[in-house]
Amino acid sequence: MARETAQAAVALGGGHGLAATLSALRRLHDDLTIDDLTAIVTVADNGGSSGRLRGEFGVLPPGDLRMALAALCGDDEWGRTWADVVQHRFAGDGEMNGHVVGNLLIVSLWELMGDHVRALDWVGRLLGAHGRVLPMATTPMDITGRVRGGDPDDPTRVQVVQGQVEVATAPGQIESVSLVPEDPQACPEAVEAILAAEWVVLGPGSWFTSVIPHLMVPGLRRALAETDARLVVVLNLEAQAGETTGFGAEDHLAALWEHAPDLTVHTVLADAASVGEDREQLEKVVADRGGRLVVADVCVPGEPRHDPDRLAEAFRRIVDEA
Repeated sequence: MARETAQAAVALGGGHGLAATLSALRRLHDDLTIDDLTAIVTVADNGGSSGRLRGEFGVLPPGDLRMALAALCGDDEWGRTWADVVQHRFAGDGEMNGHVVGNLLIVSLWELMGDHVRALDWVGRLLGAHGRVLPMATTPMDITGRVRGGDPDDPTRVQVVQGQVEVATAPGQIESVSLVPEDPQACPEAVEAILAAEWVVLGPGSWFTSVIPHLMVPGLRRALAETDARLVVVLNLEAQAGETTGFGAEDHLAALWEHAPDLTVHTVLADAASVGEDREQLEKVVADRGGRLVVADVCVPGEPRHDPDRLAEAFRRIVDEA
């Protein structure tokens, strides 16, 4: 049933985590629980097809933007077909090996139009995307991480590692991340979307390289502080090897607030199985920061990934109870 008042939602993140959130929110968009849906995507990837295109053409890495667009495709024949096309990765032994059709399409339109946002809007129209996809910033950037314990000869040594892939795979424990340059220009349309939204969703995903970087862009950080939107943080189902090894739910939240101490969170959404016996303590931690904890079965049974239908139902509950 459609709500009597408009509800605009913005999802921030990157990679498979953001795709899961968008797949769920698209279901709320389709049933009119959410009227307007925007994805704001991390653009610091330096690996794979995206890294190669970034290096050759000096553009934003298109991979996470492509995944977000594919997640917003409909469940009809047109949507499923185009989602498969843009996600298709070339095989073979030549220079095209590893490149993805959607990445090439996005970069082609960037070159033709000279405008990141306009080109992404055109790709969205082609795919019939049920929402808009925007980069978090309009210039390429790198992620820098402070990593402790990576030197076997000096376990207390803190090393500075640069590059999204390098940070995500560096041995040791990530203590903090920052961006290079430190003050990238936020995408103006992304700022506008946050300020106009009723709901902002952050996570799940690679915590230090896809989720927290949004809080490091000054324009986005200010928008998150000024917006009247309710912020929902979706926790990961488990620690990510190499990036958050040994992390529990509280550790994820602690890292978030360490990078953005003034971040106001309305709701923290956690999977029931992932929280387990720590639920009561987690509820207290969230309440102490002025938020509320919602625990639900949101994973694919027996698999460490979010189920779009279950996640959609949890989002619907959060919106309806607000």
